[in-house]
Amino acid sequence: MSALPFPLAPEADELSIEAGRKLMTGQVEFLKGVVAMDGLPPADRMEVCFAGRSNVGKSSLINALTGRKALARTSNTPGRTQEINYFTAGDSHYLVDLPGYGFAKAPIPVVEKWQRLLKAYLSGRATLRRAFLLIDMRHGVKEVDAEIMRMLDTSAVTFQVVLTKADKIGAAAREKTLAQVREKLAKHPAAYPELVVTSSETGDGIANLRAIIAGLT
Repeated sequence: MSALPFPLAPEADELSIEAGRKLMTGQVEFLKGVVAMDGLPPADRMEVCFAGRSNVGKSSLINALTGRKALARTSNTPGRTQEINYFTAGDSHYLVDLPGYGFAKAPIPVVEKWQRLLKAYLSGRATLRRAFLLIDMRHGVKEVDAEIMRMLDTSAVTFQVVLTKADKIGAAAREKTLAQVREKLAKHPAAYPELVVTSSETGDGIANLRAIIAGLT
């Protein structure tokens, strides 16, 4: 019997969980919002980025990871934040919040500008260790997510899928979504072969994701 493709990430051990907690809930501060490549901070430490469709729960996840209520801005208007937002985690990591994609109300020139910035960032940031691609557990991978996956493939950036809002659906629906996500990821060479299931509401998966981030080298 072959192993399941893209299994759930194993539970981290206590030491890894504590390392993740210290990194992600310690001295985490907003550094700057970037609208062009020349505004990026110095590439003097490792960084991870978070990408996802508008309304996928990205701000809520970042707030949950860092133990803050309002570090990342949450909004009822998808696509409101059109900057690459940089946060420092101690003096060893950058956490990078990419603008939500797939929003319908933004003017086409705005969308095109952000797509150019995103491509330039993903292909030109040597210190970027991993992109965390957020997928809503209720909806699975949409075509707009697949577009970003293809961009990550061509940028040679490893990306790991983090499923959000896992508390919003039942076990059978979860398994259906996981099967769909696994099928889609099979086409993407840059996809990291473990999934993380999270809920910002209940805290499920948060400690494990912190440990994964802290364990990157």
